[in-house]
This record gives sequence, C-alpha cells and structure tokens, in this order.
Amino acid sequence: MIDFAQIEWRGRPLRIEYEWVGDADSPLPPVVFLHEGLGSVATWKDFPERFCADNGFRGLVFSRYGYGQSSPKPADENWSPDFMHQQAHDVLPALFAHLQIETPWLFGHSDGGSIALLHAARFDVAGIVVVAPHIKVEDVSIASIGQARTAYATTDLRARLARYHTDPDSAFRGWNDVWLSPAFRDWNIEDELATIRCPVLAVQGEDDEYGTLAQVRGIAAKLPKTRLLVIAKCGHSPHRDQPALLAQEAARFILEHSPS
Repeated sequence: MIDFAQIEWRGRPLRIEYEWVGDADSPLPPVVFLHEGLGSVATWKDFPERFCADNGFRGLVFSRYGYGQSSPKPADENWSPDFMHQQAHDVLPALFAHLQIETPWLFGHSDGGSIALLHAARFDVAGIVVVAPHIKVEDVSIASIGQARTAYATTDLRARLARYHTDPDSAFRGWNDVWLSPAFRDWNIEDELATIRCPVLAVQGEDDEYGTLAQVRGIAAKLPKTRLLVIAKCGHSPHRDQPALLAQEAARFILEHSPS
C-alpha cells in the first residue's frame, strides 16, 4: 500500500512516496530499492514485490524527490552535478530515520545504483546490489540521454511518463537537464568508492545503451572483492530484460552475506 513520509531537506518539507513489500516479518535487514533517473515506485512494477516475497525479504520501494507521487521539482529549480551526493548523504538518511530503518541492503538501478554506492561509502549498510550504476560520465551515456531529450520533445514520451509521475516534466527535466549540462561531464565518483566496506554485487547488461562495462569493472578495480555479474542479451534494465536471472543472483548474494 502506498504511503507518504514527510521529511525536511535544506529547510523545506518533502513528501516522499513509499511502499513496503514482501515479508513484513522477515528477520533479515530490509532491502531498499533505489530507482533510475526516470523511475519511481510504479516503474519498478512487480519486481520488488516478487523478489522479496519469493526470498523472504522485506522491501522498501520509494520515489525520490521530483519523481512519482513525491514532491515535484519546481520548474525553475536546476539540479547541480552533486545531486546524487545530496540524495545519498542527506535525503536517504532523513528518510531512513523517519521510517526507523537501520543498516539496510540497498538495491539500486542506474542513478539509484550510484546513490547506493555513495551512501555505502559514508554510512553503514548490510550490503549493496548495484544494477547498471554510473561511476563516471561516458560518451555513450550522453548520446543516449541526448536522444531521450529529442524523444521527449517529438514523441509521446511525455505522455508515457505521465503514467508513472504526477509531474512528468519534473521527473524528466530533473534528470535530463543535469546530465546534459556541461558541468556534469567531469562528474566522477571512482575515488569515493574506496571507503566502502560492505559486500557489493555489481550487475550490468552486455548491451547497456547508457554505459559500457567500464562502469562495473571500475567498481571492481577499486573494490576487488566485488562480485561482477555481466548479463548477455540485456540492456540498461536487467530487472525488465532478464528479471529471473537478476532476481536469482541478487537473492543468492544477499542470503550468502546475511546471518543464518
């Protein structure tokens, strides 16, 4: 059931949409799902519920500020290149405090994967599963995000996003404008990964249209104990392209690194 958390960020109230899924009585740390740059609670569809129910996990799915039914971004607000740091270091801790979540697993996709890495570099978590994360900006990312901008202006993309976001302009512009800003080309979090101490599963599709395998291999270079999973016949969204394989491997990893 969808609910809303009221938190404060930078002196203003934020309304954050969230939903608990899976086994409410699970003794394991909760699994928190962090969505992609155009995602929300709704865009995950039934993947979190099925993943948690099938494996005895309790899961939290939420829409970040600017997405889904959470507080939209004002039209005149432009996000800075450190917007993922702000989510990882400020907003997530406030949400976790409100919901009384301690030491969760983080399951992040795309921008959500980057946010999971940044949060784990500073705070205690049980472990992280990062799916198609970004640790640096690549030409392929910019090219695909530029194509999305064209599609938003010339196709029915806005109408399709309106199925998942109360304010589709907030969701699209928040993500697209910052990624295509000249200041973002130097964004890189590789050096910040060194302080991560928890188990890491890094997943990427071979056919990812938003990043090369240098992204997950870069994580393994900084954190040699990282488990890599490269999925064939899979693009940027393994939970849609190869959900059974992703669920199987992610659940195995979480259970291997959880108390008996």
